[in-house]
Amino acid sequence: MEWRALESGALTACAYEPREQALYLRFVSGEVYRYLFFLPGQYAAFLAAESKGKYFAQHIRDKFPWEHLSRDAA
Repeated sequence: MEWRALESGALTACAYEPREQALYLRFVSGEVYRYLFFLPGQYAAFLAAESKGKYFAQHIRDKFPWEHLSRDAA
């Protein structure tokens, strides 16, 4: 899985696994979460968003099943 650095006050990096339809987000705290059932078009919209943190708050948080991952697992 390839991580992409993000310029955001809330997020430091993201990764996407299309076969799993899973979005991985690393927050500034270092915590990593996996959001499930995240379609490729939604990932493209996230990457295109001017503010990744705002997009997360409006379109991802509380809208997808998620899992907290250990920092070492990601």
